[in-house]
Amino acid sequence: MRHRVRISAAEARRIALAAQGFDRERPQAPTDVRHFRRAMSAIAVLQLDFVNVLLPAHFLMIWSRLGPYDRGRFEKFLYGSGEHTEQWAHEASIVACSDWPLLAHRRRDFQVWKSGALHVLPDPNGYLRDVLRQVRKCGAVTASDLPAVEGPKRKPGDWFRSVPRWALEHHFGRGTLAVRRRLTNFQRVYDLPERLIDGDLRAATVAKADAQRELLTKASVSLGVATSPDLADYYRMSAHDVAPRIAELVEEGALQEVVVDGWSAPAFLAAAACAPRAIPGASLLSPFDPLMWFRPRAARLFGFEYRIEIYVPEAKRRWGYYVLPFRQGDTITARVDLKADRKASVLLVQNAHLEGAADQCETADALASELLALARWLELDGVIVKKASAFEKALARSIKP
Repeated sequence: MRHRVRISAAEARRIALAAQGFDRERPQAPTDVRHFRRAMSAIAVLQLDFVNVLLPAHFLMIWSRLGPYDRGRFEKFLYGSGEHTEQWAHEASIVACSDWPLLAHRRRDFQVWKSGALHVLPDPNGYLRDVLRQVRKCGAVTASDLPAVEGPKRKPGDWFRSVPRWALEHHFGRGTLAVRRRLTNFQRVYDLPERLIDGDLRAATVAKADAQRELLTKASVSLGVATSPDLADYYRMSAHDVAPRIAELVEEGALQEVVVDGWSAPAFLAAAACAPRAIPGASLLSPFDPLMWFRPRAARLFGFEYRIEIYVPEAKRRWGYYVLPFRQGDTITARVDLKADRKASVLLVQNAHLEGAADQCETADALASELLALARWLELDGVIVKKASAFEKALARSIKP
């Protein structure tokens, strides 16, 4: 992108959407590995979330970019191609295997949560060594493959993990085990890194400052244009660590400081960023899509105040239990609370809200098309809309003309 000093808010939106792969229409032909690779390259950090009221959020991120795709083929690509691995990156995420040496300092610093059950064991280190010995001898394991160990008594409200699960989480966080695949119930299957990660990547050593600089560069490419907090959040880095690294990247020319109209903080434009004249298509977005996961950035880019209300008592919810933003072009025009009722084989629209000055009829038609396509992909027989508001009634009419 040519040298810029100031960019408009609309340009910033288009740059951000293009960086995430929304600058091209969804494929018309059946998706293949090339499409998966392109989507994963744009996202870089696929945050895992297995709330299944609709479908696990990370699968929805790929839907947003590609439309209908073969989920089994995608999972085979993620866990069988040797190109990706699970790591703590943003949160628990899938990243490129090439990120393995860049995240080594995170693995070295990893600490099991203080509330974990390992501390009740008389010899926790001995137990952890026994777990590794079993994996070396017998191959990949799940928590249920390990001998049961009595842990602390479960208290009301506890997020329960058995002692074997805590041990496997410890080894995963430290990098002494990696994830081979996920079972159909989403349970991790753990194996030794040397069986999953290329030896050159495991042997590579990267100084912490260099790793941080490279992670920030990757974040900038996936964000397009971003503030310092935006860049820090992508791989969950601290403001203290980020500041000198950003200055170095500006000096190197990988980032350019710019003013974005309407943004109160300085912004940084990636050298590889592009600003298309328009963003095509429309798509529902996952709550954990990189466009949405850092709420201050979503508000700054789209004027969209977003909150996950899963843990909000029902009577206090404003938008609904599992609400997805709906994008048309470079604008968020609606939000919908969705549930896949698999027993009744329908996609339920429990709430639908029109955003800002969006055109009701145009938005209803576009959203109806997306919902019907999503229902077909989820192998549901139809879409049912609760018809309370004017927009919900318009949406119902668009679904059933």
